[in-house]
Amino acid sequence: MPILFAITILFMMQAAGEVLARLTGLPLPGPLIGMLLMLAALMAYGRVPAGLRDTCHHVLRHLMLLFVPLVAGIMMYFGPLEREWIPFLLACIGGVALTIIVTAVTLRWMIRITGREES
Repeated sequence: MPILFAITILFMMQAAGEVLARLTGLPLPGPLIGMLLMLAALMAYGRVPAGLRDTCHHVLRHLMLLFVPLVAGIMMYFGPLEREWIPFLLACIGGVALTIIVTAVTLRWMIRITGREES
């Protein structure tokens, strides 16, 4: 599966999630619904195609570049952030901690149900 085709699939799943979120009024972000659609499609297919896996690997490897606009946006709101830095800091720390905990629990669950560890 060429990279362009894999990226097209990723964007189509995100777009489908956005459409479903708007049509149904679900209180979930469209990209999250798109990820769930992708999960369902991959489970129905039975495996992750090599091209899609490779493309996603490259995107995740360079994920930090996607945060550059976010950091620039935070600097635009530096005034309010300066006044409310404690709740912001607590939300950041709590979000990271929760992400690590959920990832660890999910990993342990997946290892237990599949019976194998892969690096």
